[in-house]
Amino acid sequence: MNSIALGIFASRIESVCNEMGAVLQRAAFSPNIKDRMDFSCAVFGPKGELCAQAAHIPVHLGSMTYAMKSIVSSVSWRSGDMLVLNDPFMGGTHLPDVTVIAPLYVDQQCLGFVANRAHHANIGSNVPGSMPLSTCLKEEGVIIPPCFLIKAGVLQDDVLEQLMGENVDSSVRTQVEGDFFAQVSANKRGESRLLSLVSQYSLTAYLDYLDALNDYGARLAQVSINQIPDGEYYFEDYLDCDGAGTENIKIAATVRVSYEGVSVDFTGTDKQVKGNVNCPLSVAAAAVYYVFRCLMPPHAPACAGIFQHIDLIAEPGSLLNARPPAAVAAGNVETSTRIVDVLLGALAQAIPERIPAASHGSMNNVAMGHRGDEGYLCWDYYETMGGGMGASVLGTGQNSVQTHMTNTLNTPIESLEQHYPLRVVRYGVRRGSGGRGHHVGGDGIVREIEFMSPSTVTLLTERRNRPPWGCGENTDGFTGKNSLNGINLPPKCCIDVVEGDRLLIETPGGGGWRG
Repeated sequence: MNSIALGIFASRIESVCNEMGAVLQRAAFSPNIKDRMDFSCAVFGPKGELCAQAAHIPVHLGSMTYAMKSIVSSVSWRSGDMLVLNDPFMGGTHLPDVTVIAPLYVDQQCLGFVANRAHHANIGSNVPGSMPLSTCLKEEGVIIPPCFLIKAGVLQDDVLEQLMGENVDSSVRTQVEGDFFAQVSANKRGESRLLSLVSQYSLTAYLDYLDALNDYGARLAQVSINQIPDGEYYFEDYLDCDGAGTENIKIAATVRVSYEGVSVDFTGTDKQVKGNVNCPLSVAAAAVYYVFRCLMPPHAPACAGIFQHIDLIAEPGSLLNARPPAAVAAGNVETSTRIVDVLLGALAQAIPERIPAASHGSMNNVAMGHRGDEGYLCWDYYETMGGGMGASVLGTGQNSVQTHMTNTLNTPIESLEQHYPLRVVRYGVRRGSGGRGHHVGGDGIVREIEFMSPSTVTLLTERRNRPPWGCGENTDGFTGKNSLNGINLPPKCCIDVVEGDRLLIETPGGGGWRG
């Protein structure tokens, strides 16, 4: 197949994902989606194999890539259907990330699927922000197994009602409902654009291009893997805690590289724990895919072929292959990030000139809100915060950015203060928090919030006890710090605050690099 024509096709199908994302962002009601852009969009083939994705959120996209084949094969599809799910053990990540999937039919033949995944600040948890200090899945909110939100073009009102949750204020309900319809709109736009693409190429040519794209991606991936010296590379790192009494939770990985491909073996990782830092296997896979995708050339297409030579081993019942009803709310955000640190640490032994020091290593999750009379949810808010990027042989790390498994934006001060009874007192770079070295690590963030009314706050943060590792002696980044009115808080906690209280989050810096 003509390489130029294939490149044009790859760009066109990727643009479908980008346009889906634009529709979702602009149609959404919540700051979490329209401002922070906590969503992802992708196109899949007839069997659920990845065809294209937008440059959205790695933990969303990698987990969808891993799980879509099993999801779509378990459903009887018809034109006009849209499936909704969030069950982490059936292809989801954690409950706030809700996925909406629609099939694409041409002449009664299913040519593939469009899908988007978006984070909902309210998914029915008793704690505002739906990121609680949970010890089992049911404490984290409404569990949605794969079910039809729209069936043959007809909205299923009972399913939509379930998605709304119970005891929510009318304004919260409007926001949640608006976000779900935005997800539906994004899929409709994806369907429309793909149908146009198929009509221009013809049905047979479209499918041929998908096959050629996967073959091309597999070849590029093989070349990238062959640039890593054959061998076994081991590294381990630790989570601070699980918020339920377990500390220093080990994640271990042995990366085996050979001409045939790569095997990532997590044997030696701790068993699943009581708190919510456990991962379904799809989340662990997302972190693995992300790391090796970063080693491939920028023009490598985002398709199933690029992951063809990567195998994953994780013991059932372990932290990275947890079994229900394990709590997983922080596994998606915190544990996935630590998996990246572990894999980079292992690969630094093989290709040190290509691997940076550890970045800040936490999504620094802040969830808050308030329940009023009779337990009704009046408002809720959720945000992840950036930190310092790790330095490398190429130069210093960037300051105050989201890294690795998330690339969401911050919530702008104007939006936060407009929508919620909050005031941002301080927001800036945490100077000097990056690791030392010939190239210093990036600095973290300082953000101080004053509460204008009573609220409940949940923090799910990491790298408060163990610093991000650097490359070389004395190059570790600074640990993060959480405090309320000047009093230190643990990495994971749930607290009640009153008007005038001030929450200060100081995020970790990235590791430095010493040649």
